[in-house]
Amino acid sequence: GKNGVPVAENFRLEQSTIADTVQAGQVRVKTLYLSVDPYMRCRMNEDTGSDYLQPWQLSEVADGGGIGVVEESKHQNLAKGDFVTSFTWPWQTEAILDGDSLQKLVPQLVNGRLSYFLGAAGITGLTALLGVREKGHVAAGANQTMVVSGAAGACGSLAGQIGRLEGCSRVVGIAGTDEKCSILVQEMGFDAAINYKKGDVAKQLRELCPGGVDVYFDNVGGDISDTVISQMNQNSHIILCGQISQYNKDVPYPPPLPPDTEKIQKERNITRERFLVLNYMDKQEASVLQLCQWIQEGKLKVRETVVEGLANIGAAFQSMMNGGNIGKQIVLVSK
Repeated sequence: GKNGVPVAENFRLEQSTIADTVQAGQVRVKTLYLSVDPYMRCRMNEDTGSDYLQPWQLSEVADGGGIGVVEESKHQNLAKGDFVTSFTWPWQTEAILDGDSLQKLVPQLVNGRLSYFLGAAGITGLTALLGVREKGHVAAGANQTMVVSGAAGACGSLAGQIGRLEGCSRVVGIAGTDEKCSILVQEMGFDAAINYKKGDVAKQLRELCPGGVDVYFDNVGGDISDTVISQMNQNSHIILCGQISQYNKDVPYPPPLPPDTEKIQKERNITRERFLVLNYMDKQEASVLQLCQWIQEGKLKVRETVVEGLANIGAAFQSMMNGGNIGKQIVLVSK
């Protein structure tokens, strides 16, 4: 339901068999990793609210970002032992897939950490990098302050670091626990972090961003975003990445701002445009190589919350929607 909160019991695990024969153009794969992401909440509605996301069907196999290894191939460009990925990987331990739907991976690009291709070197990292570059208007030497909400999540933790790498002089994160705030500052190079569950967020923001906010990487929406927007500068920019606080509610995407916040946005000429990484696929290859270079150089710190076993993917989804993970939520299906 559009207003429901997802729980592990929304999913069930079934034993099944797959075909014995691999047809021409197909490959048999063993699943290694599956990605669990906030956007999947929209796929639990009959209407996902977007034309590029299809709803999951009742009693059908769910799917999402996944990585596996080829065990048998009848595709000319894929061989046994190749590591491959897809954005529509079925949530099952083994599968027969169309080889054309798969992208071959080069483990060396991420120092052998294959799961990074679902996060920092995959669609999550692309969202952070392209969001900052295309909608953040970050300029080196411009003395810009960036604020990131949902800053300890998969995308936010990368976005703040990328904001710094692209030239922001100050980066402040907003997260939900002291542990997350500590990781952001001590491990990921944020200048400061606010635990929104403690104290006055508006007051803390004023103290930590005395010159106002120039770039806001918005992952959450709702009251937190209204608070940040109220402290944004003239001609500043909102990178509209996600609105996780609104995903369990029946509201359009992007959710409309409250009248007072919308008035501030218009009076200060703050840009707030829907951002969709799929619109920038011409920049995908170069952007992934940039992300991989930063990872190899140690400039981009990566965090993952890993849950083992396909049987636990529903619980991982529930935890992720409740803000229980730090960094990317990954399910390790098979070693």
